[in-house]
This record gives sequence, structure tokens and C-alpha cells, in this order.
Amino acid sequence: LFAKCRPLGGISLAVEKGKGVDNRPESRVLFGVANPPDRKYLLQIIDAFRRLHLTVHRSYCLTINDGEHPYFLATFYVTTADGGLIAEGSPLFQELRAEMYTTQLMPMSALTYEKMITSGIVGGPDGSLVRAFIGFCHTNLAHAHPDSFDLEGVSRAFHNHPELTLQLVKLFHARFDPEQKNRAARYAEMLDETTGLVENFTTGRRFLDEFRRTIFRCCLLFVTHTLKTNFFMAEKRALAFRLDPAYIDRLGSDFIHDLPADRPFRVTYFSSRYGAAYHIGFSDIARGGWRTIITQGRDDYVTAANSLFRETYVLAHTQHLKNKDIYEGGSKMVAVLEADEGIDAGRLKQQLYFLQYSLISGFLDLFVTRDGVAADPRVLDYYREDEPIELGPDENMHDNMIELVAREAVRRGYLLGPGIMSSKKVGINHKEYGVTSTGVVRFAEVCLATQGIDIAHDPFRVIFTGGPGGDVAGNCLNILLNRCAKICIPLIVDGSAALYDPDGADHTALRAVILRDDIAAFDPLALHPGGYLLYRTKTRRQGMQELFKKVVREPQGLAEYWISNDEFYKEYNSLIFSVPADLFIPAGGRPETIDAGNWQRFFDETGAPLCRVIVEGANSFITPEARKGLQQRGVILMRDASANKCGVISSSYEIIANLLLAEEEFLANKQEYISDVLRILEKRAEEEARVIFRRHREGNGELLYTDISNDISREINSCYARLFGYFQAHPEVCEQPL
Repeated sequence: LFAKCRPLGGISLAVEKGKGVDNRPESRVLFGVANPPDRKYLLQIIDAFRRLHLTVHRSYCLTINDGEHPYFLATFYVTTADGGLIAEGSPLFQELRAEMYTTQLMPMSALTYEKMITSGIVGGPDGSLVRAFIGFCHTNLAHAHPDSFDLEGVSRAFHNHPELTLQLVKLFHARFDPEQKNRAARYAEMLDETTGLVENFTTGRRFLDEFRRTIFRCCLLFVTHTLKTNFFMAEKRALAFRLDPAYIDRLGSDFIHDLPADRPFRVTYFSSRYGAAYHIGFSDIARGGWRTIITQGRDDYVTAANSLFRETYVLAHTQHLKNKDIYEGGSKMVAVLEADEGIDAGRLKQQLYFLQYSLISGFLDLFVTRDGVAADPRVLDYYREDEPIELGPDENMHDNMIELVAREAVRRGYLLGPGIMSSKKVGINHKEYGVTSTGVVRFAEVCLATQGIDIAHDPFRVIFTGGPGGDVAGNCLNILLNRCAKICIPLIVDGSAALYDPDGADHTALRAVILRDDIAAFDPLALHPGGYLLYRTKTRRQGMQELFKKVVREPQGLAEYWISNDEFYKEYNSLIFSVPADLFIPAGGRPETIDAGNWQRFFDETGAPLCRVIVEGANSFITPEARKGLQQRGVILMRDASANKCGVISSSYEIIANLLLAEEEFLANKQEYISDVLRILEKRAEEEARVIFRRHREGNGELLYTDISNDISREINSCYARLFGYFQAHPEVCEQPL
């Protein structure tokens, strides 16, 4: 069992004849799974046996760990309701396998499990599909209307109307079941029938009926626009659905007004036991990072899931504008982990890895192809073309997972092999070499030069969001401290704490935590008078109230205070709007932190900006409305698609090396290759920064810096799109020698 489960995402089920304690025949069911769920899992397995009317007489279970992740190995001695045995390959065995494998897709705590599986309306596999229906409809409708289309409301639509839910499930089967006979005619008949049921859905409650019709219409679009899915693969670890993005406009303007006007090339939705994810790409060959948002508790998860689709869409669109310097278009993958509330770091890491393992498994189920068609015959492929997609590390993607993703892509025969993932050991690690920050700092240098500041020799003040232990903020701090002797850093805000120091953070103390730890690890003894550390992760309870620690450097020494939740967040969230500086580098933090409702706070009572220059190291930290308002009032703002583009350029060069060089060749020339890449990054960043300022001058200062950035990206990307369209229409040209 262990040997069969060793591959990433491994899962195995077999049955053989056994004997009971009284020598009566029993079926010995052998089940093993890598990186299993860690809560109530055995109970869920027993429930699967119960629903199939199989009696478990005894079981033996073992959990082991190979140093990377745990394995659950078990044998169950069972008989059927009439005392019979399970024959391997029989319909009962197939049903048992489907139920056992579905334990990877949905926990017993899921509402759909209780409402539809436990009640006997559907089995485990179709229950997991209903849960995916709910997740897709919620994330596509809630980003524009979070109060109306909340997760519970969407769930009730499916749970309270099982007859229509089952009709949608049957339609999905008619479209994708590889064993479906007379598929085209059956699907057309089912589609007409289902469409009629959705459009005529009524319970006599007008407002509620229209609300639920909207949900069912969304689900119908999901079924009709899915081009391939791994649903009928037994050993799947997450459900994956590759969609035609044409469905987006059919949702109606009321549900897409908050999205960029450009439409993507592909949308892929994933539903896993511990969360959900989207991958959105804006061209056939696309690359972009994979971030995982960690939530703990239902409210936290629902809040993140509300905006999951829009966040992925906006980040992917930004990535597409950013990728103008490379042959790959832009994409992004964003997952939300629904971790159990209050668990320790070890269990949280296990659940994070479970989610990420399941997602890459589902990703490869769809995108491993042979001659353009999904390699697994159980994946009915309506798209029927290769899709070279490259991923990269982003939030909560650890080094060991980066290597595992690359190895799994090679094992399963993915088109790009190890080129699926950048920042590998046989590659260019972003954090180690500071590739993204190299471009951010170069943009900052060009911008400040227009304000008469030479960063190498002149004093200047810069504030940050993003921790010193992170890639972009940490490397920006490192580069600036090495190059700028007179730099003053009065403010750093990250997820662990906020550091404010009117005289600037002590350089020696700051170096001690850069690329090692969050700002909460900064030595408070190094604060100057008036400086303080406001800790987000150091709390205590006083009765019903949660208090946050604040350490202040007063004239007589350090003083410790404990402030209320309201006081903490009022101060913590207002710091970036209250500390004057020459430069602001948002290099971390949640998307849309600065929006239409708060950007005005960047100006003092005289109307002067607190920061003259903003260079976006983090993606989508500032909304388009806020960017426009800031620039119209005199702020120089370099948007993410320009300022932090060097990370993706580096990743593209890494993938080129993976495709052209053997591992030993790359490692033998790694340092020289990376030195060349770093020089290219410096050049690309400076060239674009100077083009933006030149066009701004040529437009007499009337053009916004961000609009110029967008225009540059669109001009270059339109050339790529025309070339792709030409070669797609004339494939014979590709066969001609150069």
C-alpha cells in the first residue's frame, strides 16, 4: 500500500478474499492515501461503507510519514448485507471505489454532505459535484453582490430544490460521462429540458424565485461552458473544470461590472476538500503565480471566497499587462484554504499541503495531453488543443512544494515538464536572488531622480507594506540598504506588526531580520525615541476583550501597553495614511487595500501628498479608481504591471533554460546565467520607466502614468495576439524551416 501511494497525491484501493475470526469468508479491503485529511477521516470512511450496506467487522489502520507527508494505510474486513463478498471489478467494487476516493473531495462537516449525501438523495461523487456547483455559483455571483449571493443562500437554492439540482447533475453526466451512449442527442434533449425547468422555476415567492433562478442559470452556464473535467476519473484529488470564458458575459452586466473589460482566454475552477481555487489565463501560453489565501473559521473563509473570482481575474489581467516583455501571456492561480479554526501550525501546514497537492493533481488531470487531447480517456475533451501553462510561487507556496509540483509534472508527462514551475533549485529562486525587487528598486530610482533625489547619495524617506522576511519587501529593503547610505525607513507594516520610527528604523537591527523574519522580530531596544512596535500577533484576553501589545520607546526606555481591538485596528490601518515620505513601496498586503473610499487620506490638510512617489511592488494593492485620484492630485504612481514585472521576466528565462538545458548543464552554468538575467532585468525596468516618463512629457503631463503603462502593454500584447491568430489560422507555416 505504501509503495502504491508514494507518488504525489497517491491513492489506492484493492480487495481480496480474507477470513474472519471464525474462518468465515470476508472481503479484505485495502485502502491507502497519501497526505490524508486529518480530522474525522476514519469516521467518514466507515460512513461510506454504511451507505453501501457493507458491514465492517474489524479494521487495522496505520499512519506513517516518509519525511515529506503522512500516509493513511488501512485494511477493512467486510461483508455485504447478505453476508456476501465484494468481487474486484464488480459494480459494487466500482461504487465502493468511487465513494472511498470521494472522501478526498468533501468533509463530513460540509452542509452538502448532511443535506444530500447522508439523507440519501445522492451518493458521494454526485454530492461532491453539487458542492462544486455551489462553490462556482457563489464565487461568480458574490464578488459583485456579496450580501445577496452569500454562500449559505446559494447553498440553500441547491439543497432545498433537489429535483432541479439532480436535473443539473444529470445534464452534466450527459455531457461528460465517457460511457454515455448517443451523447449528442441525449445531451441536446437534456439541455432543452433543463433550460425549461430553470426558466420556469417558481415556488410562488417572486423575489426568492428570481434570486434562485439566477443561481440555477449560473449553474447551467457552468455545465454548458465547461470544456473538460476530471469528474469521471476515480482517483482524482480535487474536482477540476476548464471553462470557455464566454460564459462570463452571459452572466449579465450586473455581475461583471467590477471586472476588467478584457476577457480571458481560459477559466479553470477547482473544488477541493479544504477549499476552492481558480486559474485564469489571458492567452494560450500563459504564466503567473499561484497564491494560497489561508483562512481559519467559516466567516473568514466565506469573506475570502466572496472575492476569490474577482481577485484571480484582476491579478491575472494585471499579470497579462505585466508579461509584455516575455513570450508568455498572463495568468494567475488563487486558492482559498478553509483550515480548521484554532489548529496548531503543524496541522495547518498539513491542510495547506493537502489543498495544494489536490489542486496540482486536478490541474494535471486536465492539462496533461497527448496530441492535443487530454491524455486520460475519462476526461472528455471538447477543447482538444495543448495548453502550455506555467506556474510560479506566490503567497504560501513553500520551496518543498515548488519542487514537488515540478517532479509530479515530469512524472505525469506534462507538456512543459519541470517548466511548469519557476523558482526551483534547478532554476532562479526569486527570494534568493531578489529578481522582482531588482525591478521595483530600479523604477523607484528613476522616479526619485525626476524629483531631484539621487538615491545613492541623497537622503530620502521610504515607507513599506510587506514584511522584511518576505520576497519583495525583504529584497527591496536589502537592496536599498546596500545602495543608499542616507536612506530613512520610518514605517514598515506587515501581517505580524507595524514598526514606526520617526528617525527611521535602525539599519543594523533591520538587517538582522531582513529575509529571515517578520517585522515583529525587530529588536524594540533599537527603536529611537517616539518609535514603537504595534504587534498584531501578540495578544492576550482581559475578560471578553482581546488586547494587542504595543511597545513604545519613551525617553526613559521601553514602555509596554495593551490596547483594545478597536484602538489597534484604527491605528494599524491608518499608519500608511499618516507617515510622510518621499517614496511608498507597497510590497505586501491584501489586494485593494487602497480604494475609492480612502485614497484621499494620502493628502495633508494643505492638499499636499504625504508621499510624492508610489511604486507598486505588490499586485493590485491600489484600485484603478484610487490610482486615478492619486495621480490627478500630483502623485507619481508606477503600477504593478510595470514596476514588479521583473519577477515574471526572470521566470520566463528560467523556463527557457529548463526547455533547452539538461539539469547538469544548467547547474554548471547557473551563476553566469543568473548574472546575465539580472543585468537584463535592470535594463528592462529602466527602459520602461524612462519610456513612461517620456510619453508623460510628450503628453504635456495630461496622461496618467498608469494609463501609459497600460497602453505600452496593450501595444505589445496586441502584436502577440495577431501573430498567434495568424499561426493558428496557418499551421502549415510552422512546419516551414526558418
